[in-house]
Amino acid sequence: MPATYASTRQILAIEDDTVLSTHLKTSLEQQGFQVTVANDGNTGLSLAIQRTYDLILLDVLLPALDGLSLLARLRAERGTPVLMMSALNDETHRIQGFDAGADDYLPKPFSLDELKVRMYAILRRVAYERSQPQPASSGPLRFDDERCDLAFQGQWSGLTPTEYRVLHLLYNAAGEVLSKPYLYQQVLHRSYSQHDRSLDMHISNIRRKLAQAQVSGIHLEAVWGKGYLLTQQAH
Repeated sequence: MPATYASTRQILAIEDDTVLSTHLKTSLEQQGFQVTVANDGNTGLSLAIQRTYDLILLDVLLPALDGLSLLARLRAERGTPVLMMSALNDETHRIQGFDAGADDYLPKPFSLDELKVRMYAILRRVAYERSQPQPASSGPLRFDDERCDLAFQGQWSGLTPTEYRVLHLLYNAAGEVLSKPYLYQQVLHRSYSQHDRSLDMHISNIRRKLAQAQVSGIHLEAVWGKGYLLTQQAH
């Protein structure tokens, strides 16, 4: 992307390794981004809530307030896109990151080139979503792109941004089976692997939250060997 595009993008990097945070700030500013750095969780959370950023780069292992706890508290206030960075790269930690509301999870060590590719993918997706017309409300159902949540009869479901995008994509394709590879590419922005259970976990969380919020009018189901299907039902 051109520097003129990057120059309008505000990035918050929450990273306690001062060598890495300095490198990130210097490198990204050379690309034209405007970068703010926080070296602990409490400071990072305060900045993330009080100011508006286009993207947050968030380390998992932070002093005072760890990255997962920070993200959970941030999601109660804002839907700012978050790219988590961590040396903890096993499946359990990746799932915890996505479950907490991360948009992507980048294992350390990483190259600056890979970081930029991940950042641009998130920024392009956000720009595209904001450019799309809002879908008409279906009775008591209301999708809110700014909040990244679904309201039913005025009650919010408590979806994470990733869960919201999965549900929104399925809702817009109601009656059509969407394959796992397609959902991985469109929502998680990576290739599908049969051993990767992240999407299944998101679907399970969506079902649980919709049930807790007593959402009716939509039904989400797995179609064996094909993918997932959302159907609309009479209220």
